[in-house]
Amino acid sequence: MIRGFKEFLLKNNVLALAVAVIVGGAVGKVVTALAQDIIMPVISPVLPHGDWRKASIMIGPAEVKWGDFVGNVIDFVIIAFIVYLITRALIKEPEAAPAKTCPRCKEAVAVDASRCKFCTSEI
Repeated sequence: MIRGFKEFLLKNNVLALAVAVIVGGAVGKVVTALAQDIIMPVISPVLPHGDWRKASIMIGPAEVKWGDFVGNVIDFVIIAFIVYLITRALIKEPEAAPAKTCPRCKEAVAVDASRCKFCTSEI
């Protein structure tokens, strides 16, 4: 039973997904701290209301907290951008295999091929 569970974890990349979720949560906390502790104190004096995350509008008996919503959207955009940059830095596209062009159909074929796999002509 333990062996089957271990095979399930490794075969379906569940372990990699769990690590990604944990790392994603940690990156989210770091970016939120960056936005709240470093970026917003610099921007807040320029804003007319100061602490804009607490901004709200009363619509009848309901209070719409639009400042908190906008702050969470900004946090999401920053987190998504940083995750994009990290992913782009870590995952490199594999280089294309060396190929030559078939003189008849102009398709790319392997360098060591003697026939084109598309038009079957001699190369």
